[in-house]
Amino acid sequence: MPFSLKPSPGSSSLTLPTKLGNLFLVWLMLISWLHFQLNNRPVSQKVVRMGYMPVVTNLAAPLLDYVSRHGDGVHFEAVKFSSFAEMAEALRNDSIQAAFIIAPLAIVLRQQGVDVKVVLIGNRHESTLVARKTLNAKRLEDLSGRTIAVPMRYSGHNLCLLKMIEEKGLVGKIRVVEMNPPDMASALTSGALDAYFVGEPFAAQTVLSNDADVVAYVESLWPDFICNLVLVKNSWIDANPSVVQKLVELAARSGLWAGRHPDKAARIASGYWNQSVELVNYALTTPSGRVVYDRFIPKTAEIQTLADLMVHYNLARQADITGLVDDRFAQAASIDGIDDLESIRLSK
Repeated sequence: MPFSLKPSPGSSSLTLPTKLGNLFLVWLMLISWLHFQLNNRPVSQKVVRMGYMPVVTNLAAPLLDYVSRHGDGVHFEAVKFSSFAEMAEALRNDSIQAAFIIAPLAIVLRQQGVDVKVVLIGNRHESTLVARKTLNAKRLEDLSGRTIAVPMRYSGHNLCLLKMIEEKGLVGKIRVVEMNPPDMASALTSGALDAYFVGEPFAAQTVLSNDADVVAYVESLWPDFICNLVLVKNSWIDANPSVVQKLVELAARSGLWAGRHPDKAARIASGYWNQSVELVNYALTTPSGRVVYDRFIPKTAEIQTLADLMVHYNLARQADITGLVDDRFAQAASIDGIDDLESIRLSK
């Protein structure tokens, strides 16, 4: 029997265009439902956009996004950046409400007239100086005549490195360059770079691949080193003090939880960072107990030390940081009753 588009007796009288249209509507409804399930949030949720880089000092960003994405409260949405300069501009332009940003850049923004406040210090002791394995470098002096990359000139890594270079009489003997952290590992393995000093897990990448050796952990060079901190605009604090308190408290609690459950924290963060679970877990646990999670209250004296070094190394014209530090939210943060993942957002 020849094929016919005419309906047979008793069959549906819908035309082919109508049937195709109905199929399209069903497909559209299915795609819309899946999109809602994957991406949508309750209408009643308030969204706070947090800029961050995929480093251990900013571990709170993915953890807060993960635990707050459902429910009727605040969704702290983690927005990943590839450079701190881009993140600073996003905060300046109100594209994000909070920035997990490299510490000296907070001083720069303040002195440029952006009314920002430091409300929290990120996890400490998570930065590492590594060098290409063929150099067999065991100390900074072994890198004389070499090139070392730091995340940017306005970074604690740069200040620490300049300080060590000066103290060890290596001024003019080591070349320091700026490079976005995601590019450092490939630059070293290609031979374009001799060493780099950065937050984990970027250093661990070349250590685990056997392309680099650890020259120094930052805590051996600068105890209580501050890599990143949380920066918000004062106008946002004035308009949303309870949300700022929640952000700071949950960020502090997430660090303490991660310190007790590094394997679980690594599994969550790896999905956000596009890094392997093994790499992130290594960065969180090697050496054992290295990362410090409970020193999150910002102190004016510590930020002042950064500002003074910036003036010393001609990275700032003056060291005034009046009004930059606001520690009231961190001081008031409850860090009791932290057990399972859900307890991060359920303070007592």
